[in-house]
Parts: sequence; structure tokens; C-alpha cells
Amino acid sequence: MRPQPMGTITVTAPAKVNLHLEVLGVRPDGFHELAMVMQSIDLADRLSFRTTADAELTLSCDDPSLSLADDNLVIKAAQLLRRRSGLSELGAAIHLEKRIPIGAGLAGGSSDGAAALVGLNALWGLGHSSADLERLAAELGSDMPFCVAGGSQLCFGRGELLEPLPAVQDPLAVLLVKDPDVSVSTPWAYRRCRELQGDRYLQGEDSFEQRRQVLRGMAWTQPIRAAEPPPLRNDLQSVVAPETPAVQAALRLLSSLEGTLAVAMSGSGPSCFALFADPASCAAAQTKLDHQLAAEGLRSWCCPLQPHGVRIEA
Repeated sequence: MRPQPMGTITVTAPAKVNLHLEVLGVRPDGFHELAMVMQSIDLADRLSFRTTADAELTLSCDDPSLSLADDNLVIKAAQLLRRRSGLSELGAAIHLEKRIPIGAGLAGGSSDGAAALVGLNALWGLGHSSADLERLAAELGSDMPFCVAGGSQLCFGRGELLEPLPAVQDPLAVLLVKDPDVSVSTPWAYRRCRELQGDRYLQGEDSFEQRRQVLRGMAWTQPIRAAEPPPLRNDLQSVVAPETPAVQAALRLLSSLEGTLAVAMSGSGPSCFALFADPASCAAAQTKLDHQLAAEGLRSWCCPLQPHGVRIEA
């Protein structure tokens, strides 16, 4: 029996921050082996999906700077899902409301692609499980399985191997800061990391697994909480910051605040964030920094941590 497509559906696609990003070494396939803790936050894009009868997949967006062609992960995800379904007649018109800054190290593009998998799976009535969608997501991008699952996760391999952590119980929030005119190439960041730090990389699967076990045993992840906040390690920060003045400015301003639990860059940057015990403290810090951020050309967002990834709106 063929699936019965729905009419329309809307999905929210939250950003993520890296509470821990450790570059372990280089894998046999040439990619970097990573050990990370990733966390969803309450800053989200919104995607709407509508069935069409013309077997076309189209994407529109309220941000004119975003490519809407086949290089967009939303289109790639839609094409992959339709191809695997074997139903070439399926079509959809997709509209993206962009709120996560582009090229920010917050997995906005990956989250949008994950939202396409979740949304179209429901729209087209395909019946794939979350595990199925995570496997499809891994074919498209390293962060995408996390974006499907979301919440608090240990992420290994290229980032696609997930181990869920207990849900955050405290009302923690992050103050995100980014220069809207600056982006960092993720491939460049990892190449530069290898050039500068490659002599300290671990060698071989046994060494990688030892570090994974250390991270699995860290008390601050069980669960993440204000009383024992994450130390916020990011191995790419020492590579990106010296060559990116906007990251230096963001880290300096965030580190000047009172009441922060920790400060770091997210992913390959250039977004940086400070962790706070609650949204009220985060919002107060944002207000205090307002004039200094504006003087540096930086934008900011106060974002509570979130226990889930992409989600279909009721």
C-alpha cells in the first residue's frame, strides 16, 4: 500500500553548541576522529512543507543570501529521502524561515537538512523511524544525525555516532555572540588544526577508544548542570581565534562578564558563547554588553538549552 501524503507540515530546526570538542587524530578515511558533547539550544529555523502534484522539489527562503540549489542540504535531504522511498512522483514545496546565522559553527544548515528528513518523512507518510532518519542523515553530513536526535549527546567518529546523555535538568542558557559579516570554513579549520597540532594527535583506534571512555566517565555530563558546569574544551578555538579578530573580540567580551560558568567558541566558529545558570542571568549579561557588542559589530542571542532536536510543530 502506497503512503498517503499529508497536506502541510511545519518543523522547527534548532541550532547546537559544542560543550566539548576534542580532535583525537586522523581516521583511515582521512577525516578527523572527534570526541564531542553537543547540545541543542533554543535558536531555531522554521521550515514548512507542502505537498505538490508535479513531482518537483522546490525551496524558498526569507534570506536572499542562501543558495536554494542542489547544494543546499534541505534539497539534498529531500532528494535522498525520495530516492530511497522509490516513489519518484513525490513532490514538495519547502519554505525556510532563517533565524540561525549562516556559517556560524551552530549547525544551522545541518539542522535544516535534518528537518527536511523529519518533515518530509511525515508529509509523505513514509513511516521511517528516528534511527532510520539518523542513518540517512549521516550520509549527508557529520552533524546531521545529532540534529535529528538533539538534546545532549556524546558524538564520536566524524560526529555522526551518538550516545545520549541525561537531559539537562537546570535551566541553563547560553549567550551567543557572532560577527554577522564573518564566517569560518570548517575544512580550513580542520586543515589548520592538523598543520599546527598534528604532531600531538593520537594514533589508532585503541587510543581513540581510551579517550572516548574518559569522556563517557566525566561527571559533568551526568547530567549537565550548573553546580558542576562543563569546562568547555574546543580544540579548534586555539587554531581559529589567532587568525579571526571577531572571535578574539567575542571571547574577550564574554570573558569580562560576571556570573558566567564558562566561555568558549562553538564548533569551527566564529560564534562564541558564555554559559549561564539561568536565562535571567543570561539576559542581564546580554543587556550589560549591548553597547560594547554594537561597537565591535557583533550580534547576540540569549538561548536556553533545549532537550530535543528537530521537532514537528503541533
